[in-house]
Amino acid sequence: MIGTGTQGSGLLNNFLGMPDTQVVAVCDVDTTRRENRQKVVDEFYRLKGSTEFKGCAAYKEFPELLARQDIDAVVIAAPDHWHAYIAIAACKAGKDVYCEKPLSLTIHEARAMVKAARKYDRVFQTGSMQRSMKEFRQACELVRNGRIGKVKQVIVDVGPPSVPCDLPEETMEPGLNWDMWLGPAPKRPYNSVLSPRGVHTHFPNWRNYREYSGGMMTDWGAHHFDIAQWGLGMDDSGPVEIIPPEDPKATRGVRYLYANGVEMIHGDSGGVLFIGTEGKILVNRGKFEATPASLGEEPLPANAIRLYNSYSHTKDFLDCMRSRKKPICDVEIGCRSVTVCHLGNLAYWNHRHLRWDPVKEQFVGDKEANKWLDRPKRGGWNV
Repeated sequence: MIGTGTQGSGLLNNFLGMPDTQVVAVCDVDTTRRENRQKVVDEFYRLKGSTEFKGCAAYKEFPELLARQDIDAVVIAAPDHWHAYIAIAACKAGKDVYCEKPLSLTIHEARAMVKAARKYDRVFQTGSMQRSMKEFRQACELVRNGRIGKVKQVIVDVGPPSVPCDLPEETMEPGLNWDMWLGPAPKRPYNSVLSPRGVHTHFPNWRNYREYSGGMMTDWGAHHFDIAQWGLGMDDSGPVEIIPPEDPKATRGVRYLYANGVEMIHGDSGGVLFIGTEGKILVNRGKFEATPASLGEEPLPANAIRLYNSYSHTKDFLDCMRSRKKPICDVEIGCRSVTVCHLGNLAYWNHRHLRWDPVKEQFVGDKEANKWLDRPKRGGWNV
């Protein structure tokens, strides 16, 4: 387990509950969290009465963990700005990878992660786990089978883009390797909003700042835009135009146009709303609404398009480690979905109408915009 904060802790408990898995190492730049998770693992196997378990190792830095030959896979739940470097290093080290969403901080990083997974023949699951929830698969199957007619519009309801970090300096947390927490991000003073002190149970707000994340556009967008892409059958493609709202200060309203004429809007819908010529379907966690209701009541025919069926994102990953098949949210899918999120952010940040080539993954006729595909990295942490 690399990164043991709130999300990492949840994933740790999930994998501990898998009978065919053994957690043997945790890694975190914060001493308090690292030692706490180590004790959690040791206590779990002690109470279980495991005779095979030899103790959970705790690492300050991930390269030491990756050097171990007895580790088959790593789970990465570090902040977004670290995902690409750690995941690529894990692939090179021969580990399969479960990496939290959003997959990357930049478009270039996402594609580099795909290339690494393919080069080293790794199973790579992106943590966009809504694909392993029944209501989302049901909604996307109905849309893909034409139940709402021709899709005209999709409205995706997530929060705003990230903003530049302007947090004041605070007294450093004892036991925290702050320079390593920053890693490829720009050097700046410590603030507990970014790395909360000690063991905490909330999701830290580093995700709201541009240096480390894309805000809710990527944090929740990697869930909801991912479902939109699934329902539209665009897992290997994406939009061709991204149009920002007229107000340069607006944080909602960006429009995506696909080559087939579908318009996707970052707006208010209560989830992911698919609108077609014959009806509409709204889906969110624990929520499925079809209008008219009959669209979701009649079973699909025997020859219908069926989507990948997974009821557990983590179990699906483990199953694919054995079969060597691609998991439900393979790295390519994670790459395409987070690219949609990044494209929206770039349109907001630069208030620029962008034209995108989803095959070449380049902006069309816009040299300046193509410089935004990646950003400079500090300390030699390039990918």
